[in-house]
Order: sequence, then structure tokens, then C-alpha cells
Amino acid sequence: MTVIREQDFIESIADAFQYISYYHPLDYIRALGEAWEREESPAARDAIAQILTNSRLCAEGHRPICQDTGIAVVFLKVGMDLRWDATMGVQQMVDEGVRRAYLNPDNKLRASVLLDPAGSRRNSRDNTPAVVHYEIVPGDGLEVICAAKGGGSENKARMAMLNPSDSIVDWVLRTVPALGAGWCPPGILGLGIGGTPEKAALMAKEALMAPVDIHELKEKASGGRPLTRIEELRLELLDKVNALGIGAQGLGGLTTVLDVKILDYPTHAASLPVALIPNCAATRHVHFHLDGSGPARLEPPRLEDWPAVTWQPDTEVARRVDLDRLTRDEVASWKPGQVLLLNGRMLTGRDAAHKRIQEMLLRGESLPVDFTNRVIYYVGPVDPVRDEAVGPAGPTTATRMDKFTRMMLEQTGLIAMVGKGERGPTAIDAIRDNRSAYLMAVGGAAYLVAKAIRSARVVAFEDLGMEAIYEFEVRDMPVTVAVDAAGTSVHETGPQEWRTRIGRIPVVVA
Repeated sequence: MTVIREQDFIESIADAFQYISYYHPLDYIRALGEAWEREESPAARDAIAQILTNSRLCAEGHRPICQDTGIAVVFLKVGMDLRWDATMGVQQMVDEGVRRAYLNPDNKLRASVLLDPAGSRRNSRDNTPAVVHYEIVPGDGLEVICAAKGGGSENKARMAMLNPSDSIVDWVLRTVPALGAGWCPPGILGLGIGGTPEKAALMAKEALMAPVDIHELKEKASGGRPLTRIEELRLELLDKVNALGIGAQGLGGLTTVLDVKILDYPTHAASLPVALIPNCAATRHVHFHLDGSGPARLEPPRLEDWPAVTWQPDTEVARRVDLDRLTRDEVASWKPGQVLLLNGRMLTGRDAAHKRIQEMLLRGESLPVDFTNRVIYYVGPVDPVRDEAVGPAGPTTATRMDKFTRMMLEQTGLIAMVGKGERGPTAIDAIRDNRSAYLMAVGGAAYLVAKAIRSARVVAFEDLGMEAIYEFEVRDMPVTVAVDAAGTSVHETGPQEWRTRIGRIPVVVA
């Protein structure tokens, strides 16, 4: 009989979450490298190059792939015959492993989990509790999958109760464009079909834990071997979703998804539950078994297995911007899709900071920071270690700040913003009305972005932790003009152009 010791299990969980914080699964990296090689869109190719370069830097430096180090998700398949040598419950052991991983002083990870979600939303400070899923199976082993799921992709989860006669393909093709780019494509789509609503959602999440193997299905199909209906559906969705032209970071291009993973389950005759959950450019998961012989041994991947891609800013094409002397006239001169290299001092702020600013302005209070002619970066950085000015500091999803945009532009003196993904109509209207601009940094390149940050200090709202307002001094931080002063959005024009170029499928009308 297998005996799983408490400390072995805790150590394995802790090691796993450290491991996935800086090692991408190699199957994902290989697939992304192949997408980079065949990509024809310059903007998308540049974004993928940044993600690949960031991935290798993180593997070398053992620092997080993304500043959003995720909510801890653990899948357990527990053998019916195993025995625990433990005083803690399984949830407690998992949480202790997560706590050790996220507070590791050599590679401290960002604590993003909030307690009392409908009330005070207080940070737990150690990223616990984890979300744990259990399955009791025959045998005496323990199968474990650890995943770190960032908010940008989790927020794009969608679920529907279709009629049995409805087309799953049509639903996916209506749903994916509506997700925007905040989930940081190119990534992987997980689809759960059947069961009940909660079963479909769980299957969509679990499907994402499987290796990227769509190339094997393509070989099987090209060789004339029969495919199952689910395999046919995976290939059909891969082809048609990529034909939408959304592309890397939503800028337009050939590759939006690298794989489509599907799990299904029998369902009620009157029902067709379907759930979709994307995995982003910070795809992070690891699979291991415990047999009672000790903690898991996670072998590090070989650095030579990473694609030979090294991104550097193109100083001949990009326009350098001095943030310390930035004027409204200069902002108004920027063109959609133009690449900028930011230099100088920049403020940061996310949801909590914007909400507090709004409350202070409503009360007629003075703000602790002067935003006049300043640029704000939507980011919640990882704490620095050793000689770092700041830890990984990639952009967060900009649409969450859309409802605050007009207030910031018209009441604080702010003149530009940096984030990831598209902006919605409310924000674009405010940007156009105020002759402002929105700049996009690449999601999934957090450690690479942090290399451009030379100093960082908290200047307001220190109690908000990673959501405090910082002042960064940056040198050649790469961004793209995503919405210009006229309100033109490259997240609209880019996919439209590339969908027309690809030209494979008709527009699906809701």
C-alpha cells in the first residue's frame, strides 16, 4: 500500500508552483516557435518574438513568465487504496505548498488571491487558498496537476446552455472574437461539452492541462486514418478560429490559437452545455505522480530546446519618446500601429487605484500624485529580488480601466495609458474626445519588460500592495500605439485586415 507523507506532498506542491512560474511547457514553446516561423504579420511576429525571448530569459533567470503569477489550481486523482501519513487535510497541505512557493525569497511570486470577494476583497498575502479538484480512482497512486491561471485569461471564460440542435462551432466563432485580446493570444482553447453547467466548465479547464498535440491530429488526418468526432471538431475549430485573423495580442495575424482541447461527457436529452476557457501566452502547468517514495522530481527542460529567437528593439524603426517632456501635441502626432520606445518617468495604476482616485475626486480631495501630462501603466508588478529594480512587470488587461478613462483624462491631466489588449467603445470615445492615446505592451513578456525598468518606487496607496501607484523610470520600453488621438484602434483594423487576407470563412452573424 502506498503511503503519501505530508511533507513529501507539501514539498512537491511548492516545487511545482515554483517550477511553472519560470518554465513554460516545452510543447507550448515548440508550437509557438513554429507559429513565429510561419507568421506573416509584422506586428504579430514581433509580439511572438517578445514572448519567446521572455520565456527563455525566465527559464535562465528563474523568474516569473508573467507578473500575474496566477491563482493556484490543483487537480488530484487519488487512488482508493493509498494512505496518508499526515495530520493536515488535503486542502491544508495544498495551501501550505502554495504558501511556500509564493513566499519563496529567491523567487517571490505575486499574491493575487483576495478573500471576501463580494466585500472587502482583502489580499490573503500568500496566494492561498488554492482551488482543488478531486477525483477518486482505482489504485494506490496519486496523480497531481498543478496550474497557475492568470486573471486575464480566466476572465474570458464563457459558458452557454445551447439547444441540442445548435452548432457548437458557430457558438465558438461568435464567442472568441467577443473575448478581445485580454487573454493574450496566441494560446490554447479548452472546451467542455456536455454534462451539466458546472461539469462543462470543469472539463474546459481540465482539457487545458493536456499537451499540445494538434500536429499529431493533422498527421493522422493527412495520412487518411479515421478521426473521432471530437478530433474532427478540434481540427475544424483550430482552422476556423485562426481564420478569424485575431492574431498575436489581437493585432491581426495567422495564429490566434495553437491548439484546441476538448473533453466531453454525456448530457441530458434537453441540454447541450458548452464552456470555453482559454490558456494565455503564460501557459503554466505541470503533471507528476507520487508513489510514496518521496517528493516529486521535476526535471528542468534544456535551454537548447527553446527556439533560437532573440528579440531586440528596432531602433531604426521605433520612435523614442521622452516621457518627462511629453506634450499633448506629441501624443496627438502618434499613428496607429507605430512602435514607440518609452524613456523617462511613468506612473502605474490598476483597478483598486483607479477606484480610490474616483472616490477621492468625488469627495473633492486632492490626489497624492500629479498626473498632469503623465502616462499611466496598468500593471501590478512582482516584488523584486536581489539587484532588480522591480520584478516581472507586464501589462494587465486595459478594458478593466475603461470606465475610469474619461475621468482620468478629463480630471487628472493624464495624457496617455499603457496596457494590454483592446479598449472598448467607452474608452475609445474618451481617448478621441481628449486627443489622448492608448499604448499596448505585449502580455506574456513581463520579465522582458522589467528589463527596461531602471528604478521603481511606491508614490501612493502603499496599502494596496501590488496595486499601489508606483513611479517607474524606464529606458526603451517597447509599446505599440493601439488607439490614436483620432480613436483608430489597431485591435479593430488589424484583425479585419488579416481576416480578409485569410479569407477562408464567412462572417458568423450572432
